[in-house]
Parts: sequence; structure tokens; C-alpha cells
Amino acid sequence: MNIVKKIKSLAKQVILNESFALKNSSTHINDDFEQFVRVIINSKGRLVVTGIGKSALVGKKLSATFNSTGTLALFMHAAEALHGDIGMVCKDDVVLVISKSGNTPEIKALIPLIKRLGVKIGSLVSNTESYLAKQSDYVLDTSIEFEASPDNLVPTASATVHLAWGHALAVCLFTFRGFTMDDYARLHPGGAIGAQLYLTVDDLMVLNERPVVKENAAVKEVIIEISAKRLGAVAVLDQNDHICGIITDGDLRRMLESSENWEAFRAKDIMTKDPVVLSKGSYASDALSAMQENNITQVIIKDNNNLCGFVHIHDILKKGII
Repeated sequence: MNIVKKIKSLAKQVILNESFALKNSSTHINDDFEQFVRVIINSKGRLVVTGIGKSALVGKKLSATFNSTGTLALFMHAAEALHGDIGMVCKDDVVLVISKSGNTPEIKALIPLIKRLGVKIGSLVSNTESYLAKQSDYVLDTSIEFEASPDNLVPTASATVHLAWGHALAVCLFTFRGFTMDDYARLHPGGAIGAQLYLTVDDLMVLNERPVVKENAAVKEVIIEISAKRLGAVAVLDQNDHICGIITDGDLRRMLESSENWEAFRAKDIMTKDPVVLSKGSYASDALSAMQENNITQVIIKDNNNLCGFVHIHDILKKGII
């Protein structure tokens, strides 16, 4: 086997090993997990996450996830806790300790200090016979059969399982707290996530002109309006100024290909009836979904059945939603 094949084979095996560990780990979800979720929900304090080494790195990530989904959390490094940071922990807090072995010196020194404060301890631990497991109020059994690395030593599958269980905790917490998408948007105003949650078609349609013709407009008028407004389409209104169709560049091309007497046509003769229309106030992400599902590049925005404007795929691209 050449070096390229060896690399690919090893990479695949690592991923398979980690997926095997995750699948088996899901069977360990027990009453302790459910009770620990309830304790956190009912707590008047914060969720303090602690660990050392690779577990500390996982803990930092999980602390950020908890905070971003409505569970007030902070990270306390286990080694620093022994040098003053234990002062972070208050009597109403709940502590989540992450450790593969459950027997590291720092963890063994820290647990008595936490217990002295009278707070509840939950542990993400891969050794249920460890000191940490025996001292915890709630044991979240993240034991695995083997790591993903060939030497079975490097924390790989164990770290993945700890992370996944932390995600499971976070999702259970925000689900049963009634955490909504509006709450999530409030905590994520920036980046692509913020754009998807906050941005509406109202924010985008103001960037564009409103190409529009009446249903009895001549084809020449349609062409001039599409060219002038530069959106590749025009909305067609009936005699009551209600939206009754749309004409796109594609509709015009198909008309020219199929007929030599197009000068006699009116807008209503070539328009697409029942166009894709979204209501004012819809999310920009809904507009994107509508475009993708219907293989189109623009949607009409309405208020009741009155034309408000257009949103083009380019408007969405510029905002970084895709």
C-alpha cells in the first residue's frame, strides 16, 4: 500500500472509530443525565464547567455553547481553580467536571473544595470507577471501548464523545427552557447566523427599484421596464393594482423563440401567472429557500396583494446568508 492510500485509510478509520464511539455512547444516557438537566434548569446560579488538558479545551467550547443558548455558564480551569479561581463558584451554582480518567491530580484536589461549597456536581467521565465518578452527584458515563488513534492513547474519540454529550446537555436545556429562535437571534446578531435570523425581505427590497407594468402593457413597454430597473423581471398588475403575474428575461426569450408576431402581445399574454410571492416581513432566509426550491433568481414581496418590491438572489449573496 502506497503512502497516499495509507493516509486515506488511516483517516477513514479514525472517523469510523469516533462514530463507533459516539453510537455506543448514546446507549449510556441514563437517569443521572435527566436529573442533571433538571438540576441545572432549576438552579438559581450558573453552570460552572471545569477540566484540565484536552478536557479543558472541550469545556471552554461547551461553556460558549451553553451561554449562546440561554444557559448562563462560565469556564474554570481546574489547575487555576486550585490557585484562587475556585472563588468563581457560588452556592447556587452547578458544576460540570469533564475528565477522561477521573483520576488526574488536579481533579482529585479540586473535588473536595467544590463539595465543601455544597454545590451539585455532574461529571462527564470515561471511567465510572474513578475518584471523580464516585464523588459526583450525577455521573454522565462517557466511557469508550478505544480511542480513534492506533496507539489507543491520544484523547480523540473520548474528546468527541465528551463534546457530543455536552451538546446533548445544551440542546436539552434550551429545549425544555423554551428557548426560541428569537432568543437565539438576540445572542447572535453578527455573521451569517445573525443575518439568517434577523434579516428580513423588508431590509433587502429597499435596495431595489420596483419594476412594474399593467397587464395590458405592450411588450415593448415590458422590455423597457425590465431593462431600466435591472432586476431581470417585472411584476404585472391587474386593473385593481393587484399582483397577477411576473415576466422575466426568460419569458421574453421564450416568446421571441416561439412567435414572430410578438408585437401584438400584451403583458398578460406572456406572463407567468401565480408567481412566487412572499409577504412583507418574511425572513431573507425564506426568500432564499423559495428561490432555491423554484429555481428562480428573484421573488416579489407583497403586502396583502399589493406590490411592495423585489428581492434578488444577489441581495442575499451580498449579505452573506449563503
